[in-house]
Amino acid sequence: MATEPGYVVADRYRLLAVLGRGGMGTVWRGLDERLGRTVALKQIHPPDSLATAEISMLRLRMEREAQAMARIRHPGVVTVYDVVNHDDDPWIVMEYVPARSLDHVVRDAGPMEPDRAATMGLEILEALDAIHRCGILHRDVKPSNVLITADGRAVLTDFGIATFEGAHTLTRAGEFMGSPAYLAPEIAQGRQASVGSDLWSFGATLYYALEGQAPYARESFIATLAALLTKPPRPPARAGDLTALVTGLLQRRRRARRACFRSYGLSAR
Repeated sequence: MATEPGYVVADRYRLLAVLGRGGMGTVWRGLDERLGRTVALKQIHPPDSLATAEISMLRLRMEREAQAMARIRHPGVVTVYDVVNHDDDPWIVMEYVPARSLDHVVRDAGPMEPDRAATMGLEILEALDAIHRCGILHRDVKPSNVLITADGRAVLTDFGIATFEGAHTLTRAGEFMGSPAYLAPEIAQGRQASVGSDLWSFGATLYYALEGQAPYARESFIATLAALLTKPPRPPARAGDLTALVTGLLQRRRRARRACFRSYGLSAR
């Protein structure tokens, strides 16, 4: 599998530099040599510990990410241009957005002021509204999946565990995907994902932007899940006029989250 700058994928996309690495994949900045434009390419690299069937599941999940994102045209959602198979592995070719993740922005500059967080939050809400109108659930809204551009625009990315209407689930019974600090409590209980689950994750992400930490951040994975399932979130201290929105989106009843979402003029379908 290609790992070096200069490598050409599918006789078209030249890898230039690594933009980021995660547990299951690497995102590259690249050049579409046919059109002469800069792109981002997502490459999958499953852990060696996975069985063959699990690797096949990850590859299918990645192809589904491309299908999900290709259905959306919205300035707050990264656009998919292409999906190609190279050496039996799928690569997703996406819009290149020169930006830093919200996670990095807050770690470097500290928590956002409420006015700035409100602008960013509305942009993410509008992006979520757009994907929900297409019948798509993101399922992994978190600070590292929100990009902040140089002009301050927020863009939602990484639909790697997205689900959409008409698709078969790729998550096995008793297994959940997502980041526990930003996971809705019903997902941790093994229930089906919904629009309300995305809204919870958005609320936790907005909380992070304002407070500099997740509402259920703990010292370990298990401690985070235990707090999520048994305790109320820490009340936000810096949210100001956004307090009602943040607390509304972190309610345990999904209907209450959707009602909060609608109160801001969006559909929460």
